[in-house]
Amino acid sequence: MKRKTFIALTCTLILAMAALTGCGSKKETAGDTASDDKVYLIACDAKYAPFSFEENGTYKGIDVELLDAIAKTEGFKYELKPMDFSAVIPGITSGQLDGAIAGMSITDERKQSLDFSEGYFESGLSIVVNANNTDINSEADLQSKSASIKKGTAGSQFAEDNTDKYGLKLNYFDDSPTMFLDVENGNSDFLLEDYPVIAYKIKVDGDSKLRIAGDKLYTVDYGFAVKKDDNQELLKMFNDGLKKIKEDGTYDKIVGQYVGE
Repeated sequence: MKRKTFIALTCTLILAMAALTGCGSKKETAGDTASDDKVYLIACDAKYAPFSFEENGTYKGIDVELLDAIAKTEGFKYELKPMDFSAVIPGITSGQLDGAIAGMSITDERKQSLDFSEGYFESGLSIVVNANNTDINSEADLQSKSASIKKGTAGSQFAEDNTDKYGLKLNYFDDSPTMFLDVENGNSDFLLEDYPVIAYKIKVDGDSKLRIAGDKLYTVDYGFAVKKDDNQELLKMFNDGLKKIKEDGTYDKIVGQYVGE
């Protein structure tokens, strides 16, 4: 009897262990397939009104609100990561960020390391001077002048490409507000900024000491960016969502709050 009892107990323990192991396997599988719970880390420029800026402890602006509308339409989750623009592209290419919507111009150089969405906003580069400056009224007047530029931007690229041509002195900054202040204080002769950003700045800031000098140097589209050949599902969701919010009027409503026709 004792031998039969021992064998019965042993079988019972083995079955119990097998059942526990089976439960553990199911739990692990559930965790592995919880892709619906993925939260994408997406950067925006911390100080880039009207596209992204902080107000009363909350970020708002064209980039921030378009991203939110697209995420709701396509059903994906994200965490917004405001940061200096100069750190955005390195953050994407190193894999620390899943993507970025940061007023980023779509250029052939950037396409070497990034994949872009369809353009979501047409921008352009403008020359900006102190309101009292009468010497600079177009690109032809930049000879031997000093330029205030933001690191890693289309403006800095233009200035660097034309340094020898115009004999420029370049002064670098991490964000737009300090770049604006540099020219307002007369430390640099001009700055280079995307047209909608500087137009918004001058419009809402009654104390602004800046003016736009002449026509845009060129026009360019902004795009949502991910690392090249990576996060293609996120890129597709952005493109699909962008199309939908344009069709239902959400896009025009968001942009219209900040940029008039």
